[in-house]
Amino acid sequence: MSYSVIPVSKARQMKDFLNLPFKIYRHDPNWVPPFRSEVRRVLDERQNPYFTNAKLRLFVCYKDATAVARVAIIINRLHQEKFGEKAAFFGFFESANDLKAARHLFDKAAKYSRSQGIKQLEGPFNPNHYSELGLQVDQFGTPPTFFQPYNPDYYNQLLKEIGFHISVKFHTRKNENIRQYVHDRYGSKRSLPRMGNYTLRSFSKKDIKAELERFREVNNDAFSSNWHFLPLSKEEYLFSAKYLRLVTRPDLIKIVEHDGNPVGILHCVLDINPALKKLKGKAGPIKLIKFLRNKKKIQKLIIFSVGIKKAYQHGPAFLLLFNAFSQICPKYEVLETTWMSEENTSAIKAAEYFGLKPDKQFVIYKKHLSG
Repeated sequence: MSYSVIPVSKARQMKDFLNLPFKIYRHDPNWVPPFRSEVRRVLDERQNPYFTNAKLRLFVCYKDATAVARVAIIINRLHQEKFGEKAAFFGFFESANDLKAARHLFDKAAKYSRSQGIKQLEGPFNPNHYSELGLQVDQFGTPPTFFQPYNPDYYNQLLKEIGFHISVKFHTRKNENIRQYVHDRYGSKRSLPRMGNYTLRSFSKKDIKAELERFREVNNDAFSSNWHFLPLSKEEYLFSAKYLRLVTRPDLIKIVEHDGNPVGILHCVLDINPALKKLKGKAGPIKLIKFLRNKKKIQKLIIFSVGIKKAYQHGPAFLLLFNAFSQICPKYEVLETTWMSEENTSAIKAAEYFGLKPDKQFVIYKKHLSG
């Protein structure tokens, strides 16, 4: 019985990389199969504009001739310049419950990383800070909400056994009965589309590129000092928003403008995971019709992001977005957030206005490379 780790360079190896999760989770009733074509698109350095400033190397570990573990190593030049760290990200980690396989995999990944001048590995990032990130550390056996990481409990032990330690903790929040909560606490709020020179409107489908540019402008300013944040390019926004219409609706995205300039964004999405799960990782016209039909029945809303430009964070923009959100919530039964840091006290306070309590816990791991 032997182990070998091979950098992905051929179609067969890429196929093994993409197929491995389908083997690991084949008996897991909660797993939501991804579309292989979408994972391939994200990991295509020629298509994904994120890799304009980053390099990617994929590894697959084989036990005899069978793929048993995989990982991606991402080295981002801009991250190194901004944060002054000779660090690389790891992501797309999947493995059988096999410590030897995981050790061989990361030994090879570490050797490659050191050859690139890297001093530490951190992750998972799939593949960056604005994608799925982290490992789940509790509530195993429960289905993931859209955009949540999902993994077996033994992944955490594997990483710890090979020298990784927890560097960052974060969590999601949930209100199981948001409709009743908003009704009881806030009653029926009337629409508040304007406050002085500030106006509120929904996302417009007439010029999606222009709207995404407004997103980029607001979020690059609002999140500029956040952990690991790098400003996104126009091309990155367009790339990541390819399937925007499948996960949300125009009325779930609100934009605040001051004298016609965007200053605040509320971006909500639907928990499409139950509908995605039924597709079993396969696309097609008939499946798309079924997906859209099931999407109409979704009763779980996710706060994907709320961004207000720094110069406007203590003005009417927050009140307009708060009012708009309080009108959206009663249309749904459950409300969740994406990941939140315990250190972001302002975001936590805002979440508590809507009765959102801590739910699942996630972590980022880090390992210093010797030699």
